[in-house]
Amino acid sequence: MRIRCILPIAFAIFSSVALADSSEPVADLEGSADPAGIARFAGSYIVGFERKAFDEYVFATGPLVAVADPDARDSSNNQVFEFERKQVLEGARTRLVYLLPAGRSPLEVLRGYEKSLTSGGAVKRFECAGQACGGDPNANSRDGGGQQSVAMKLWPGERVVADDFSNSFCAHDVAVVDQRFGAFEIPGKTLVQVHAFLGQNDGYCKTFNNRVVAVVDVLELKPREEQMVTLSANEMSSALASTGRVAIYGILFDSASSVIKPESKASLDQIGALLQQNPSMKLHVVGHTDSQGSLQANFALSQARAAAVTAALTAKYAVAAARLTANGVSSLAPLASNADEAGRSKNRRVELVPF
Repeated sequence: MRIRCILPIAFAIFSSVALADSSEPVADLEGSADPAGIARFAGSYIVGFERKAFDEYVFATGPLVAVADPDARDSSNNQVFEFERKQVLEGARTRLVYLLPAGRSPLEVLRGYEKSLTSGGAVKRFECAGQACGGDPNANSRDGGGQQSVAMKLWPGERVVADDFSNSFCAHDVAVVDQRFGAFEIPGKTLVQVHAFLGQNDGYCKTFNNRVVAVVDVLELKPREEQMVTLSANEMSSALASTGRVAIYGILFDSASSVIKPESKASLDQIGALLQQNPSMKLHVVGHTDSQGSLQANFALSQARAAAVTAALTAKYAVAAARLTANGVSSLAPLASNADEAGRSKNRRVELVPF
């Protein structure tokens, strides 16, 4: 059974004064804007917005199905589901949450986006409605104690950053009724997912009661702008001497891959130089991941990435295999929160630790 927050009467009376309830929007959320080439439904306002220059994006082309382990639970105690068919991609991501005018239906909204997108060259890759989407058809991002839902998989509750009972909060908290989901692709350029549903709430989010919420998630397929500075061998040596370890961010892999990308050469060159300059040095090469995916899968991935680095160092820089060990620790030693891409990118790294 889903667990929704029930506020005591005394607190509710206090909250009506102390907290900002949802309200009828008269303008878009400050700082938000429609993505170029993606029209909005007439009369709607942006109540939630996030833009990332580079983020991971799950593009769903099949319904949700329960994972093999029936006891697998997420951080909100929901049974874990995954999209039966999906792609995990990267690029510039814009996520918009709209509140629609009264009297509209989720189907009408999805068809409006479908017509606009396909007339601009997009192809529909998947569509579902209600229970056919899999998981809990009535659960929003912030629900717990039941089954995962489309809303949770697209934007889990821990990623919701909003003031209590604000419009953005309510868009992720109201019960979901009559959900409609569509995934569209402009080949080689842009992916768009539209999740439209009727909100249901007669409490502090009553502005959203029987109103359509449309979540439009856009990914522009583009490579990451390289921002990481390659540490020199001397800088690595200094860090090892002062802290006993050094984090390397210039060794790059595709998502869920342990194949070292060619642009990692500069960092590998410097690690090779470090070991050549210090012939008695021995290093643990430790792979770290973010928390996306299961712990077990990330253990295997982090180990495989560490092994790939040690293999490259022994093969290309004449480093004796006995001087290196490969270790993977999954997401168990984060340097930052995994709640956003900025933190996750800091957690994905290779560390060198002397032994």
